[in-house]
Amino acid sequence: MKPGCYTALITPFNEAGELDQEGLELLIDFQIQNGVTGILATGTTGESPTFKWKEHDHVIALVAKLAKNKCLRIAGTGSNNTAEALEAIGHAAREEVDAVLMVDPYYNGPSSLEIRREYYEVVAKKFPDMAIIPYIIPGRTGAQMLPQDLAILAENCKNVFCVKEATGNIENMKLTRKYCGNDFKILSGDDALIYNIMTDPEIKACGGISVMSNIAPKFLTQMVTLLNQGDTNGAAKLQAALKPLLDLVVVTTQEDCQFGPVSCRARNPLPLKTLMQLLGMPSGPCRKPLGKMTQNGFQVLLDAAKSVQANTPEIFEPIAAFFNVDIEKRLTDPKFQEGLWYTY
Repeated sequence: MKPGCYTALITPFNEAGELDQEGLELLIDFQIQNGVTGILATGTTGESPTFKWKEHDHVIALVAKLAKNKCLRIAGTGSNNTAEALEAIGHAAREEVDAVLMVDPYYNGPSSLEIRREYYEVVAKKFPDMAIIPYIIPGRTGAQMLPQDLAILAENCKNVFCVKEATGNIENMKLTRKYCGNDFKILSGDDALIYNIMTDPEIKACGGISVMSNIAPKFLTQMVTLLNQGDTNGAAKLQAALKPLLDLVVVTTQEDCQFGPVSCRARNPLPLKTLMQLLGMPSGPCRKPLGKMTQNGFQVLLDAAKSVQANTPEIFEPIAAFFNVDIEKRLTDPKFQEGLWYTY
């Protein structure tokens, strides 16, 4: 795996909830033309938990085909069932992807030791020629392989030399670097932390698997490239320009209902897909049980997008050019907001 910016690709659906094949092909091409290091197919940003297996395999095959020799290709193949993960990786291997991303097993709650021995090591030894990227995100999985077991895994299995770190825990990341060594690659799984953990001398991340690079692949890739070149000042300017977008991965608002105030959190991919619909990119709605943002949440998103357009319009220019849309009009004309939010 190269240091760089990888896009956790969204999956566009039509209003009936079916895969938008043409839209997906356009999004893949958009990422490639804007210079991303790689594309992750069938990650959680792409709503993989809602996929039928036929859809899962099809999206991986399409990314593998269209991005071949253009950027690196990663397939999301994680599960809370090791046998199912093995089957998914077998398909990805046949499509000749460059790596697979495996999320820690979710819901059934294995220990760190069990995750290593009964999941990652089983897979890594079955497919020794496939690069395996553990994805550590306890906030979603309810389980976590700890840095100690990650280090043992990397020692035992030479095809594990990279991690997607989405714990949000700086101390955890420092332990990963300490135990796994300087050659081990850490990729950020939190857009808002990419700059911080790439510049932290005790973490030294080398890039990220990004959500908002669906929207701004060119500028996120530039920021990561500058950081890997040691140009922190240049990267800091891009980080500041991108910050309104990076903060949209999770949007939390206080809502009122008949029984009192309620905290409402719109999590990835809902804000991302809402913004993509607003900007005129292929996206479509999320699959149920995800729905829509609240009106208050949508206003946060709209204000952020307008701020980016007012201060650094060049961030949205690749979208305007590639998808032939008028960004200013889409952000100001209420007709483009219809149906994108609901009240509590």
